[in-house]
Amino acid sequence: MGARSGRTARRSRPVGEGGVRATGSHVTRLPAPVLDGPWLVLGKDRRLTVFARADAGLLRWTQLSAAGDRWAGPDVIATPRLSHLTVVQGADGFVRFVGRRVSAEGRATDVVHASQYQTGRPVTEWKPVGSPYKDAERAGRIGVPVAAVSGSGSVHVFVANAGGGVSMRCEDAKGAWGPWRDLQGSDAYEGAVAVAAESGRVEYLAPGDGVAMRWRQEEPDGDLVRCPDLPLSIGPGGATALETGPDRITYYGADAAAGGLFAHRPGAWVLPLGGSPAEGRIAASRAWLDGYDCTVLAHLTPGGEIMLAACGTENEGGGVWWARTAERSSRPPALGCDAEGRVVMALIGEDGALRIASQAAEPGLAMAPSVSV
Repeated sequence: MGARSGRTARRSRPVGEGGVRATGSHVTRLPAPVLDGPWLVLGKDRRLTVFARADAGLLRWTQLSAAGDRWAGPDVIATPRLSHLTVVQGADGFVRFVGRRVSAEGRATDVVHASQYQTGRPVTEWKPVGSPYKDAERAGRIGVPVAAVSGSGSVHVFVANAGGGVSMRCEDAKGAWGPWRDLQGSDAYEGAVAVAAESGRVEYLAPGDGVAMRWRQEEPDGDLVRCPDLPLSIGPGGATALETGPDRITYYGADAAAGGLFAHRPGAWVLPLGGSPAEGRIAASRAWLDGYDCTVLAHLTPGGEIMLAACGTENEGGGVWWARTAERSSRPPALGCDAEGRVVMALIGEDGALRIASQAAEPGLAMAPSVSV
């Protein structure tokens, strides 16, 4: 199955400094640099949205029509002073933003969150999730938060705590936050991932010292139970989680020791995927290609190239062949599908502009050249 892409001759707008107006305003040039993202989500109205975080705040581009090639944006949404941001979408279509707030000196203070309930509509005000600690010294050592949304709409926020373990706090469907819970664990590294299966059950994976620690709910909205550690040594950038079967999560990442990429479903062997070392997270999405349920993977090389691959879902053992695209990026790419089921890849070009590459009308995974938005 081929995977290829190209680049158009169309030049992007240059990256600029400043020029950003009030919250929710539209800007004609990007502030530099993009710090987190891009993230690509499909709304209930079947329009795609791309988010990225920059110095000016949260950037948002919105598809003007389902499966269309015209976009609005970037709009700039003001945020508190954040060191990191993550974006997660629930089965209800709502988009949640969870970030680690920092002081003017760059020291972590607590976790904050906001929501977007409809495509292109305003984002709610940022509200505190808080910290597992009341004293500033330990609060300053919390890790980067990640989140997942259960089937009932309960937001689960996870952080590595000051003791090296994991703490979690949940917001129920009515918006009430419960207490912070200590999930135990030790030597939790950055690069954790949380995921909710279609059943609504939440699972969480945290890289540790030569292993990966894992927690899962036995049933939706149940207690998170510690599972046996996984034999994964996850490299910088962390893992990516994808539901590849009913209540089956596959983790994709870069091997910290060997440098190659891997796939792993708990209870099975770790499968090497080959490929060059990845810079940041691997993007993973499911798509129908030539009538087959496939998993599409993309990653950024240390040299700034984007590599692309596809395989039958849960058939990584049959071989994964990586193809070098003509796309270059300053950030790891994001993958998704549009309203017509076409694969879409969002990337931040080396000039700082958002670019969108869409699947071409050809057999296999053939990507049209990316277009500057």
